[in-house]
This record gives sequence, structure tokens and C-alpha cells, in this order.
Amino acid sequence: MILHYDGTFWTKISTRTTQYLTGVWGSSASDVWAVGWNGTILHYNGTSWSSVSSGTTQNLNSVSGASASDVWAVGDGGTLLHYNGISWSSVTSGTTAPLHAVWGNSATDVWVVGSTIIFHYDGASWSAGTTRTTQSVYDVWGTDASDIWVVGDAGTFLRYTGANWSSGSITTEYLRGVWGTSASDIWAVGDAGTILHFNGKWSSLSSGTTQALRGVWGTSSTNVWAVGDLGTILHGSPAG
Repeated sequence: MILHYDGTFWTKISTRTTQYLTGVWGSSASDVWAVGWNGTILHYNGTSWSSVSSGTTQNLNSVSGASASDVWAVGDGGTLLHYNGISWSSVTSGTTAPLHAVWGNSATDVWVVGSTIIFHYDGASWSAGTTRTTQSVYDVWGTDASDIWVVGDAGTFLRYTGANWSSGSITTEYLRGVWGTSASDIWAVGDAGTILHFNGKWSSLSSGTTQALRGVWGTSSTNVWAVGDLGTILHGSPAG
């Protein structure tokens, strides 16, 4: 199911697929990608959704890009796909572990996380991150190339500052999504309705739900959305 918000109302959009959809990203209102189970890739051109061949039957978990002609998707079995503006192609990831999320700051700065590993793409090749964690990690986001955030199981968070990684645990709940507007305005969401905010230090906020929250995104520090199980949609601008 895909929902669209026009600033006032949410509307259910027909996609003509019965597959579970797990990730969405767009470069503009007329260029939106959605990915899901069994290699599903859908594209929206501003008028309608259409199915696009992915070349894989693996479940896809996340999609993100730097531009309309530079889009990445990741999934189970170490699946790593790239779109060059014309077609999708498979890229060797070097792992068979499930890849959970991808985020790119530019064509030469792309991050992928999954299982207990972190990959980075510099525009020429992929390499394993210089940090290791024993916890599975689920999402990655950054303010720029020298400020990358990763979240995962048991409240795990990792932060890369351009030279080194630091790590910690900020809750016992599994964290599923991370997003922010700056290095001092970061949001993380997870199981049992967990919402956390970082403004130099982490604090917990009441979400009003016990549903697992799977993603967080916004347009500014005062316009933040979180989504989760059973159709949960949260919106607000709480102070953290």
C-alpha cells in the first residue's frame, strides 16, 4: 500500500501490486521509487505507478539516491542494485547477509547497513566500514560525508565523524529508523513506540503508541513524521 499526503489529507494510491512494500524515495514529485518483496520495484512519474524490472527475486528493503539518475536499492541475500537513469543493474556487495538500508549524500558518498556490517561507496568501489558491531543495524542517515548515524538492535547507535566511529546504547528497544536536520537535531524510532531525540544528548519522548515504529522523516525540525506497524502514522514537532 502507498499513501500520499497533499498537505491536508492522506490518500491511498493504487499501485497494482500485491507485494509488501518496504521502502520509498524520490528525487521530485514526478520521480518516486518504491521497493518491496520478491524484487518488486515501482516507479511513479507524477501521474501513475508502473512496475520496473529489478532482475532479482530477493526481498528489497530500502531505496535511496543522490539524483534521478543515481539511485540505489538493497535487500536480502546481500542484494545491491543501482539505477543509472535508464535501467537497474546488480552490483556485487561481497556478502550474502541481508542489507537493511541505504543512504547517499552524493554520487561519491553512499552508505549501506545490514546484519552487523556497514559498507561505504566512494564513487569507485565499495568497502567495509572500519567499525564492527555485534548488533544488527537497520538504518543509516547522515548530515554530510563526515557525520553519519546508524541505529539497530538493543538501542544501538553508531556515529561516524569523518575519521572515527563511536558507539553506544540509548535504550533497550530495537531502533529501526534514523533521520535529522543537523548534527544537533537527530531523531530515532523503534519498537514499542520508541521515539528518541538528540540535541547534543539523547532524550526519550512520548509517542502515544506501543506499535513498532519503522521509519522517520521530515522537512524541518518542526515537521517530523514517523510510521510503523498497523498503519501507524505520527506527526509533530515535539521539543527534545
